[in-house]
Amino acid sequence: MNQTFPIKLDDYNRIVFFTGAGISAESGIPTYRGKGGFWSAYDYEEYACQRAFDADPEKVWDFHEERRKFVAGCQPNKGHQVIADIQSKKPSTKVITQNIDGLHQRAGSGNVIELHGSLWRVRCDREGIVTDNTRIPLQTRKCSCGDYLRPDIVWFEDMLDTTVLQEAIQSVAKSDLLITIGTSATVFPAADIPLFAVQRQITTVEINQEKTPLSHYYTYSIQGSASEILSRFD
Repeated sequence: MNQTFPIKLDDYNRIVFFTGAGISAESGIPTYRGKGGFWSAYDYEEYACQRAFDADPEKVWDFHEERRKFVAGCQPNKGHQVIADIQSKKPSTKVITQNIDGLHQRAGSGNVIELHGSLWRVRCDREGIVTDNTRIPLQTRKCSCGDYLRPDIVWFEDMLDTTVLQEAIQSVAKSDLLITIGTSATVFPAADIPLFAVQRQITTVEINQEKTPLSHYYTYSIQGSASEILSRFD
């Protein structure tokens, strides 16, 4: 095994992968922060918060339809595929992601915990109904009740769904290995997840292009391409 990867997955039975925008960047989806980040080119107050949606739902939907179209043209990369393969061999493996692109599922991963929701679901807040919808463009932007549907994603200024967050924390609590991939570790409460693992003395591995504010907490921190590093698991 390459000396830069310090553990053997065969030694662990309850693995959790915690992924951020960095893993999907290799599929051509821009990261959200930092150099070239997605939100450096757009003002979230116009396109990605409840206030913007309430003011002009058609404008917000036009923006998200373009996002959906773009993401649909991207493919899962080697990193996504390796994680799905590991999950198939070790069914107790969990995937927690901050991404809304659905690439883990398209690679074959199941029961993905999506902290920030999904581009491929819509919801009606009046009815409290969430439905899958991969149609591009949407057949309708309105619910049968007459209200606008909205993307089932966590926008800026939204709170994370506490049920989803608790499911993620409980998955980590039961794990014996946490592998964090491509996350900046600056978005809370998601960034609390690796800290929770550290506090419970769970073995932790960080894979990222560069060090993050949490790198020194990890058992091992590896800098480089997620696809390249994960391919060593094959």
